[in-house]
Amino acid sequence: MRILSVYGSTKTGKTTTVEAIIKELRKRRYSVGSIKEIHYEHFQIDQPGTNTSRHRQAGSQLVTARGLHETDILYSEKLSLADILKHYSHDFVICEGVEDANIAKILTGASNHDLDERWGPCVIAVSGVVSAQLDSYRDVQAINALTDIDQLVSLIEEKAMPLLPDVDAACCSACGMDCRTFCDSVLKGKSKHSECVQQQQSVHVFINDQPLDLVPFVQDMIRAASAGMISQLRGYQEQADIRIEIRNNHDAST
Repeated sequence: MRILSVYGSTKTGKTTTVEAIIKELRKRRYSVGSIKEIHYEHFQIDQPGTNTSRHRQAGSQLVTARGLHETDILYSEKLSLADILKHYSHDFVICEGVEDANIAKILTGASNHDLDERWGPCVIAVSGVVSAQLDSYRDVQAINALTDIDQLVSLIEEKAMPLLPDVDAACCSACGMDCRTFCDSVLKGKSKHSECVQQQQSVHVFINDQPLDLVPFVQDMIRAASAGMISQLRGYQEQADIRIEIRNNHDAST
C-alpha cells in the first residue's frame, strides 16, 4: 500500500488536485482510498443528541453506525495515520492536508510565498494554483493537476511508497539520519526504503494481533531481558528463535 499526501494553504487547489489524482489512479485500474485531514477544531460528524452520541456518552469506546448504504466507525480520539491505515488495503491511499507523516507529499500554493511558508522534507512536486505559473520550484517539478494529470500520476507511481516510521532521532538514528531526512533521501533516490532499520525488526511484539513498531534500543532491551530469563530454563539453546505468547484468559463465568 503506497501513501501520498497533498497539503498546502487554504484555497490553493488541494481538493481539486486530490480529485484529479484519484480519478487518474482509478482510470489506471488501481484501488484507491483517501483520508481528509480536518483542521477545524470543533469538527465532529457525530452530533450531540443522536443515538450514536448517546452510546458514546454512556461509555462506548468505539461506536459503529451501520446504515443501508454506508458504515461509519466512530473513534472518540484522533488516531495516528498508522492506525487509520489498518482499515485500508488499497493500492494507493491519497491523503489531503496530512503533514505529520513520513510519506511522499505534493505541496500546493497560490504563490511562491505560500510554498516557502509550508515547505518541508519529502515534497516530490508542487501543484495547485501556482503550478500554472511555474515549471519547477526549488528542486522539484511544478505539475498542474488539471492540465498534466498523466505526468503527475506517473510521478506518484514512481515515488509514492509505504508509510515509513517517524520516531524521535534520540530513539533511532541507526541509518545515520532522522526519519524525515531518511524519507527525503529515499524519495531522491539516495537511499532505499528497505534500508530503514525499523523495517528489519528481529524482535516483534503484537497486541491483539497488531504489530508494534520497535526502535532498535527497545528491541535490544526486550531481547536481552527475555534471553536472560529463558537462558536459565532447561531446553534453552544459544542462537535459537524464541517465541513468547501472553494471553488474557478471562473467566468464562464473568
